[in-house]
Amino acid sequence: MNLLRKMAGGGQTPPRAGLGEIAIAWMGSLVAIAGIGLLERYAVGAGGPPLLIGSFGASAVLAFGAIRSPLAQPRNLVGGHALSAFVGVSTGMLLPEPLWLSAAIAVATAIALMHATQTLHPPGGATALIAVIGGEGIRQLGYWYVLVPCLLGAVFMLVIALIVNNIPRSRRYPIFWW
Repeated sequence: MNLLRKMAGGGQTPPRAGLGEIAIAWMGSLVAIAGIGLLERYAVGAGGPPLLIGSFGASAVLAFGAIRSPLAQPRNLVGGHALSAFVGVSTGMLLPEPLWLSAAIAVATAIALMHATQTLHPPGGATALIAVIGGEGIRQLGYWYVLVPCLLGAVFMLVIALIVNNIPRSRRYPIFWW
């Protein structure tokens, strides 16, 4: 019965974001994701490594829509992606089959290590998972996946977040660095 009571919630819904907050979050995420996509298209070309990975969409939500969250701060954004990418690649190399087990170990280990290093960033779980299930193109990158796209993309998004989030006087990003 105690478990059911916990599931009932009881907290208060946070206030709705104002139009200014929504506009800045929209603009920042647009510039960050478009910028990474344009880098992929023009800097590395069709034969180069992918730069735009799915977990960056979730990072944009945090970096532009939830800038006060500890999970959105620079250490978490960059460290969470880099650490999770390393874990995902390592797991995929050490235990390529069965895929379901490799995927589960990669995500669980990434979460544990992000907690231990204070770099918890929820999109990092997806980054680790992509390293394992992302297909032959991702697997062929090996540990380059940690640097390109993960570290490069996270740093690019951080730079955009630092600029866009500090334009309005009402916003301040980051709350902390380390």
